Amino acid sequence: MTRHIHCLLLLLVLAHPTFAQRNLTDIPVPDPEEERKTFQVAEGFEVNLYAADPLLAKPIQMNFDPAGRLWVASSETYPQIEPGKAANDKIIILEDTDEDGRADKTRVFADGLLIPTGIEPGDGGCYVGASTELLHLKDTDGDGKADKTRVLLSGFGTEDTHHIIHTLRWGPDGCLYFNQSIYIHSHIETPYGPRRLNGGGVWQYRPETERLEVYCKGLVNPWGFAFDRWGQTFVTDGAGGEGINYAFPGAVFPTSPGARRVLHGMNPGSPKFCGLEIISGRQLPDDWQDDLITHDFRGHRVCRFKLSEDGSGYSSREMPELIKTSHVAFRPIDVKMGPDGAIYIADWYNPIIQHGEVDFRDPRRDHTHGRIWRVTYKGKPALKRPKLVDASIDDLIEALKSPEMWTRQMAKRVLKERDHDEVDAALALAVAVETNQSPLHSEYWLNLLQTYQTIDKPRQRLAEALLEATDHRMRAASGRTLAGWPAVGRLSYRRYDPLDAMLFDKHPRVRLEGIHALHGKMSAKHIDWVLRVLDSKMDENLDFSLWSLLTNHRANWESAVLSKPETISNVRAILYLTKIIESSELATKLVDRYRNAKLEFDDRVLLTQGIGQAGTAEDIGNWT
Repeated sequence: MTRHIHCLLLLLVLAHPTFAQRNLTDIPVPDPEEERKTFQVAEGFEVNLYAADPLLAKPIQMNFDPAGRLWVASSETYPQIEPGKAANDKIIILEDTDEDGRADKTRVFADGLLIPTGIEPGDGGCYVGASTELLHLKDTDGDGKADKTRVLLSGFGTEDTHHIIHTLRWGPDGCLYFNQSIYIHSHIETPYGPRRLNGGGVWQYRPETERLEVYCKGLVNPWGFAFDRWGQTFVTDGAGGEGINYAFPGAVFPTSPGARRVLHGMNPGSPKFCGLEIISGRQLPDDWQDDLITHDFRGHRVCRFKLSEDGSGYSSREMPELIKTSHVAFRPIDVKMGPDGAIYIADWYNPIIQHGEVDFRDPRRDHTHGRIWRVTYKGKPALKRPKLVDASIDDLIEALKSPEMWTRQMAKRVLKERDHDEVDAALALAVAVETNQSPLHSEYWLNLLQTYQTIDKPRQRLAEALLEATDHRMRAASGRTLAGWPAVGRLSYRRYDPLDAMLFDKHPRVRLEGIHALHGKMSAKHIDWVLRVLDSKMDENLDFSLWSLLTNHRANWESAVLSKPETISNVRAILYLTKIIESSELATKLVDRYRNAKLEFDDRVLLTQGIGQAGTAEDIGNWT
């Protein structure tokens, strides 16, 4: 019986995609049309080929620019350069000049690169994740090819080529976000001091100030990162098993070295997912709006998830696939919404994927092919590409009202590269006009605020007003914006400190943002104030964020609490602190303070637990 079980387990292991490819001999003909015919597509959708070899080869990441051109990081060298060969990986720009849904023009913007794993156009060129460096490449002579390379940051780890920095993406705050994975150890010198990230996580970088920070930590191989319409962030893991992860600032996930506490994904037991995009726009069905698209690249599937609000966070439910196939070389790895409202999918196209059990020099590895697929809904026409690059500042601000997140984000990108004083003046006029026309829960208000953030022009009254909006998503988003404003220290709040309103907000996600906002200024004077968040219902995210705040800033408040525990106003709050500092001195003072007090039964139980955990035998005897 035991032998049969062992045999069954072995068969199950060998059936796993990572082992099945060892014995793969049926290599398909690399014809895009033959591949497309194998696709089983969600009802109402259709797929066409946007671009394929020889226009491009081996796409790793892609991002659109405001002109609607698709920039692709391409590597025929991956997973490892052969000794004696010269690196010649490329950044390619694809264009659909006649807007028929197929690329008809391509050019090489940069070559001679070694395994570029991230690409994001911006600031007159493009940002590239390249080995140990974050680069900015620029064309200064107008010939369409980069002739200037600037090293922005260096010191990123390179221990594994599919774990180095990748997944570049602009945020609605004007910062550049990018990921790294578990086998990487990065130590970066910045004007603000060294920044370190050992293992996986997400970086946040503001190019104009050169400020680099860690946004969140953990995960095994996070190759997907996306913002929703309210600025909330989500991550997928190409080597994890928990599906969609809700990633707020300061979140820590499994595998982060030395982490004492971690958060988990919303879909335990899911396969590994690569790439992430959030659906929006008039080209796609109403019941798909705000859904998440990601890739089961081993299972040859393009997957869809639907989010629901759940306390301070979300829950996630997998829906039927957008695309599934048995074609062994279909390897979807990136996904982006396009200017026409369609979904674009980067297909690495390879029967062999990068895992240690298959040799890097395996002749079955494909080094020349690759496709970009375009997915549209048959019931609605494609959208006309927005004309943003040469638009006036007023027209760009008007574009912030677009139903498509793509258009709103690209309008902010163009505004960021215009004269900031002129943009500021136009925004002020737009705010004045909108004040008489739109309720505060309108998304347009948030996009105006985020545009101010993008150009680093703090606007106190607008931030205060949006923190009083009826929609909790607006309050949470404006709180996130306020906390992340590079110039937040220059603000002087006249009516109230907005953190006060956030910590006492009736919605847990706003309270979560309020806790995060304190990370940059936590001191002893805040301790009783922030602990009042315990008066409301807690959940995993809130508890983790409060614990992290108090733990990371313990040196700022511990001595004050030990010397005067009476400054903490209630039992639950001070008991929470005993879990962090576990001080017998504090336990003794708790005995003295509460021994004769008339406490509710539940509070007395909690206090007994705290004294039992942190106190001495004498403390316990005096208490009981």
